[in-house]
Amino acid sequence: MTEPLPTAKPEEVGLSEAALTRLSAALNERIASGHIPGAVALVARHGKVAYHQGFGRLDPTSEQPMGTDAIFRIYSMTKAIVSVATMMLWEEGRLLLSDPISKFIPAFADTRVGVVSGDSYTLTAAKNPITIQDLLRHTSGLTYEFRGAGPIHKAYGEARVARLKQTNADQVDELAGLPLLHQPGTVWEYSRSTDVLGRLIEVISGQTLGNVLSERILRPLGMSDSGFSVPTADQSRIAEPFTKDPDDGIDVALLDIRRPAMFESGGGGMVATAMDYARFLGMMLGNGRLGATRLLGRKTVELMTSDHLGSITGAVDLLPPGHGFGLGFAVRTAPGMAPFPGSVGNYYWGGAAGTTFWVDPVERLYAVLMIQAPVQREHYRLLFRDMVYAAVTD
Repeated sequence: MTEPLPTAKPEEVGLSEAALTRLSAALNERIASGHIPGAVALVARHGKVAYHQGFGRLDPTSEQPMGTDAIFRIYSMTKAIVSVATMMLWEEGRLLLSDPISKFIPAFADTRVGVVSGDSYTLTAAKNPITIQDLLRHTSGLTYEFRGAGPIHKAYGEARVARLKQTNADQVDELAGLPLLHQPGTVWEYSRSTDVLGRLIEVISGQTLGNVLSERILRPLGMSDSGFSVPTADQSRIAEPFTKDPDDGIDVALLDIRRPAMFESGGGGMVATAMDYARFLGMMLGNGRLGATRLLGRKTVELMTSDHLGSITGAVDLLPPGHGFGLGFAVRTAPGMAPFPGSVGNYYWGGAAGTTFWVDPVERLYAVLMIQAPVQREHYRLLFRDMVYAAVTD
């Protein structure tokens, strides 16, 4: 039986109950105004959960209230979990960060870089191979088809690299045949790199990605509601979005998580509850250990949550000022500059449907917000972080 995370009253861990009540009021007000259907928020400090509440409705088409055990599509918050699995293999000596990925996935041995000119591109040789470090820090030269409208992004779309009726091996073979957007190791570009890591884990382990994550991370940490789909018995707890976005009126269609996934996307295919993800973050804040369960060594967590970009620059829309990127996480490198509070050494990421998390080792704090509202995600990421930090009193 998995031990529950310890709990505390906010004041016992240096948080203002009045300030957290303001956070609750802000979320309730926005739900009442029809901006989001519901949310679950969790804040922990000094190893204890001090705030864990559900708001609004589980499904906007019903009156069922949002329970704290609601299951959410976490999209790119999958990346942090897959990055940890990669580093567990690294700790076992089964890979080096400097290894070319073609060592494990030969299809990448002859990858070319696209040199864009107008609506077309020519191909040139890659000056350096894509390494495992490149995949972890998003400097592989790969991209996402929705990150632009140029000819390489269009090539991704035409190849249907996002289709659900494929295996991880199928997708990686397709990606390896497409041109890179940049020379490996030169530009930070958010990408399908973590999908490739998912396949790399399969090749090294000889198991499916889902089985590796379940056996090595989810079950040991007690993340009982996490995976690539939701069993029938638990589907009554799935949080759903509005069918049409309240801001721009577009149709909202999220991942179908009611059927077993053929494509187990390492970059964005998982589901979790807020408490499940809190257990993962508790392990990270615990330098690789949660309770009696150790997944990583302290120096490995330190390596993962350090900036690996240095002078490498890239997509400024996703990395705020004063931030770099580590091995699976954005990392704060300056106390100011970004338009939200935090500490140097914070690390975080979020998901396309609105879920978000961060860990603050200086304040011994981590927080998770779960919503299913793609268009509203940036607003609530900032609002949540602002209001949680406003609650720190010691």
